[in-house]
Amino acid sequence: MTFTRSRLAQLLIHAIGWGFVFGFPFMALNRSGFSISLNVYLRFGFAMPLAFFILFYLNYLWLIPHYMFRERMRQFFLFNLLLVLLCVVGTQLWQDFIHTIQSAPLPNAKPHRPGPPRWIFVTRDICSMVFTIGLSAAIRLSSRWRQIEADRREAERIKAEAELQNLRQQLNPHFLLNTLNNIYALIAFNTEKAQEAVQELSRLLRHVLYDNQQSYVPLVKEVEFIRSYLELMRIRLAPHVRLTTRLEIAPDSTKQIAPLIFISLIENAFKHGISPTEESYIDIRLSEQADTVCCSIRNSNHPKQTNDKSGSGIGLEQVKRRLELTYRGRYLWEQSLSPDGREYRSELTLPLS
Repeated sequence: MTFTRSRLAQLLIHAIGWGFVFGFPFMALNRSGFSISLNVYLRFGFAMPLAFFILFYLNYLWLIPHYMFRERMRQFFLFNLLLVLLCVVGTQLWQDFIHTIQSAPLPNAKPHRPGPPRWIFVTRDICSMVFTIGLSAAIRLSSRWRQIEADRREAERIKAEAELQNLRQQLNPHFLLNTLNNIYALIAFNTEKAQEAVQELSRLLRHVLYDNQQSYVPLVKEVEFIRSYLELMRIRLAPHVRLTTRLEIAPDSTKQIAPLIFISLIENAFKHGISPTEESYIDIRLSEQADTVCCSIRNSNHPKQTNDKSGSGIGLEQVKRRLELTYRGRYLWEQSLSPDGREYRSELTLPLS
């Protein structure tokens, strides 16, 4: 539909432009106040616009695409030089022929006066024809540039979608690996809780496997997923770890959000915010405003040792890349570490669609 409208607009512009070019000599011949018939106009004023028309479309449809766009500039200039010479000679011969067979002057015409030398008219015609060729090239180049730009944007869009899909496919095993590590830790000291964790995991995987394939999911579904994940993580928390959550999302919210972005931030908080021996805390708040949703996380900072294999460490990098692909220029992500390095803060605000 867009292509058809664009083509119709181009045809309309061409029709209006050539209507003016062909009509201008007719109006000019009538400027003295007397009427000029169509027959007289066709004999005296039609040749030059016709030459412009031929030069314009020979270049627009053939010479520019086949020679200029293929960098065969020598042939392009030679063909145009030949065309201009043919058109100039043709229009001059036609005018000589018309003046030869013209036996009577135009109605109400003024007495004949000696005119300027022929070379002035020839120079004028050549300049006009060269301008016509230049105009044809400018319009064709502009059209080609727009097409190239549209193709470039389409290629970027396809590339971004492919990259985003690749990130989602990476996120599934990354998330699953972290969760399985948690369940593995539970099996060692509490079999019952491990069984509960497997049930929670099955619910989480439904969201990961199905909803993650969409560009956007309902915010309430994403919150349910986060709540299930937090309950799963709470099962294995030791008494010295304090977990505080506030999920302030309206249950009837109809807003949409890109899936599994917040969960990577939450995973990171559990990975770096919990110590096996020291007092630890994680504070998670998810709040919805009119057109934005904000995930604010505050946790104690206990960096993992280099030999810790819990998680692959790619979560936050994925978050950055996904934010650029999905919300470029429309998100706000602030990260900070307290002066003593004991507390990490992360606040991510996303627009809701």
